[in-house]
Amino acid sequence: MTDSKPRTRGIYLLPNLFTTLALFAGFYAIVAAIDGNFAKAGIAVFVAMVMDGLDGRVARMTATQSDFGQEYDSLSDMVRFGLAPAVEVYQWGVARLLEYSVAWGRIGWMVAFLFAVTAALRLARFNSAPSTYGKAWFLCLPSPSAAALVAAFIWLSAKYGIGGFSGLVLAFVITAVAGALMVSNLSYYSFKTINLGGRVSFAYLLLIPLIIALISIDPPLVLFVIFLGYTASGPLLWFLGKSPGRLTVLDEPDDDTFEDDDEVRRDG
Repeated sequence: MTDSKPRTRGIYLLPNLFTTLALFAGFYAIVAAIDGNFAKAGIAVFVAMVMDGLDGRVARMTATQSDFGQEYDSLSDMVRFGLAPAVEVYQWGVARLLEYSVAWGRIGWMVAFLFAVTAALRLARFNSAPSTYGKAWFLCLPSPSAAALVAAFIWLSAKYGIGGFSGLVLAFVITAVAGALMVSNLSYYSFKTINLGGRVSFAYLLLIPLIIALISIDPPLVLFVIFLGYTASGPLLWFLGKSPGRLTVLDEPDDDTFEDDDEVRRDG
């Protein structure tokens, strides 16, 4: 006899728990920025990045991928990597730009809005049209990297008192460029081809404590330099002719494409 009762559909707890923690970090970054605590806001964005890197990997390791998890992660990305950095740069700079002129203030909040819009467009682009370029490259600057660049600069500016008209303009230029690169056709290396489970020489293990020690010397400065370099790598590879070029997008991807796209969407 066939059981006619409908099955109860639930959600997987573990990967969505990491997504919720990442969402909380993004929300905290917004609240901290509104309160003027830009160092805490910057730290929260980087915590969100760590959680964002874990949720997809946990889902794949435990075979708990789901459509719900992908959509939840994408909406969470918009908060932590779209709205949070935009609110940070707005709270830090726009009020001071208004001291110079109303026009500069309007330019400032439009740049902040532009960043939020381009982050949303990047997420929508990959949710609606899965890419087929594999794991080695991202098409356009990933939203976590763009958010990290903006958050690190605001954190750095708050720590060292970077201000004045030139500092404010520089902040909004960085924000505008990061936003534009999120909807570009430039290629960025994804680092997904690195086999973390494989055997490596002992010398490579020294890189981990070395990187941690380097970041600990001056976290906002080192993180800003790292993500500035990564952001510049896309245009630089294109200029040197070493970019894989415009990466193709198909309307009807096969099953393997969806599997790869899940990783792309998890990394935003």
